[in-house]
Amino acid sequence: MKLLQTTLMASVLAFGALAAPTNAMAEEYPNKPIRFIVGFSAGSSIDGVARILGEQLSKDLGQPVVVENRTGANGMLAATHVARARPDGYTVLISNSSSITVNPMLFDDIQYQPLEDFEPITKVVATPFILSVNPQNGVTADVETVADLMDVAKQRPGELSFGSAGVGNLIHIAHELLNSKGGVQMEHVPYRGAAPMQVGLMGGEIDVAFNTPAGLPHYQSGDLRAIAVSGTERWPDLPDVPTVAESGYPDFDLTFWTGVFMPAGTPEAITRKLYDAIVAAAEHPETRELLERQGRPVVPEPADFIEEIKQEMEINAEVIRQAGISIEQ
Repeated sequence: MKLLQTTLMASVLAFGALAAPTNAMAEEYPNKPIRFIVGFSAGSSIDGVARILGEQLSKDLGQPVVVENRTGANGMLAATHVARARPDGYTVLISNSSSITVNPMLFDDIQYQPLEDFEPITKVVATPFILSVNPQNGVTADVETVADLMDVAKQRPGELSFGSAGVGNLIHIAHELLNSKGGVQMEHVPYRGAAPMQVGLMGGEIDVAFNTPAGLPHYQSGDLRAIAVSGTERWPDLPDVPTVAESGYPDFDLTFWTGVFMPAGTPEAITRKLYDAIVAAAEHPETRELLERQGRPVVPEPADFIEEIKQEMEINAEVIRQAGISIEQ
C-alpha cells in the first residue's frame, strides 16, 4: 500500500511539474511581439483583416502584433511556415478559407493538413459572393433573378460563360455548385484574380460571375446587376438582393472567410487566451466598424469553427470531384 501511495504521489508531482511551465507560459502570454503571417499581399482583404485585428490586439494585450506577408501558392507558403513554427502562440496564421478548405483537395504536393497541423482559433469575418450580370450584355440584359439565369442557361446549353479568380478558387467552386444544383452547364473562364474577372464581366468577355463586395460601386451605378448573394443572409449594402437560397436553392451557402490559426500543439490555455482577446477586439465599436467593411464579423468558438471547416471541406471536395476540377502541377 505504501508503495502504491508513493507511486501515485510521484505521478501527481510529475504531472504538476510538467503542467507548471505550460500554465506559467499561458499566464505570461504574450510577453513579446506576436507575428501574424498572411499568405496574400498587402492591400488584400485578408491583409486588411489582419491589420485591423492586430492593431486592436496590440492595444488590448500590450504587445506589438506584426503583420508579415509571405505570399505565393494561394496562401500555401504562409500556411506551411506556420504549420512548422514553434507552438508557443507567437506565430499565428491569418488565412482565407480557400487555403484551408480547398487547397488540400487540389494540390498533391501540399505540405500541411488543416486539421492536423493547426489549432483553428476562430473566424474573424465572413463575406458572401454576389452573383452578377452585366445589363449591357445582350445575353443577360433581361436576367434579374437566379431563375432568369437558369432559364437562359437551359435555353443555351454550354454557351453562357462564367468567370472566376482562377482554377479551383472559391468563386470557381461557387459557380460549379450552382451549375450542379441548377442542372445547367455554363463554361468556365478563369482570370488571374477577382479584379480582372470583374473587368471581364463589365467588358462582356463573360456573361456572369460571383463577384466580391468590392464591386459595390458598380451595382450602385448600374454598370453591374446583382441578382443574388451566396450566403445565408442578405448583404447589408444590397438589402433588396435575395440570397441564392431564397431564390430556389435552399441549401446553397458558400462564403469566403478570414480565420485565425496557430500551430498544432499550442497549449489550450494560450489558444483560449487569444480567442477571448479576438472576441473582445471584434466587439470594440471602432474595430467592429472597420471589420464590417471587410465582411460580417463572426467569431465562433474553436470547436464550432473546426466543425464548419470539416463540413466545408466535404462540400468542396464533392464539388471538385463532380466538376472534375484539377490543377496542373
